[in-house]
Amino acid sequence: MVRTRRSFTKEFKLSTVAELEAGASVAEVARRRSLHADLVYQWYKAYRTKGGDAFRDKSNSSGPEDPQAAKIAELERMIGRLTMENEFLKKALKRVEDTFGRTPPKTGTS
Repeated sequence: MVRTRRSFTKEFKLSTVAELEAGASVAEVARRRSLHADLVYQWYKAYRTKGGDAFRDKSNSSGPEDPQAAKIAELERMIGRLTMENEFLKKALKRVEDTFGRTPPKTGTS
């Protein structure tokens, strides 16, 4: 079964925070809205630090309008993915070295 991630509008988040501001507890609001209490607290904390600008409405944003910023974001994602792959391969090599008690032969000329 594939679960999809729920997304919440800016208005929903603001109304949830408004309930907290009115004096309701985090647990009450979370239970009433079928949310996890940690999520409600994160929204409240973000609202306290950034105010109304804390929540972006994802339905209206189609990504960065600057093509250069979009390219930078794409390259940063690629760097992150390649870094993760590199770490995975290092761990796999270490496991092979530990299993066979030696390092694999080097390829190329040095």
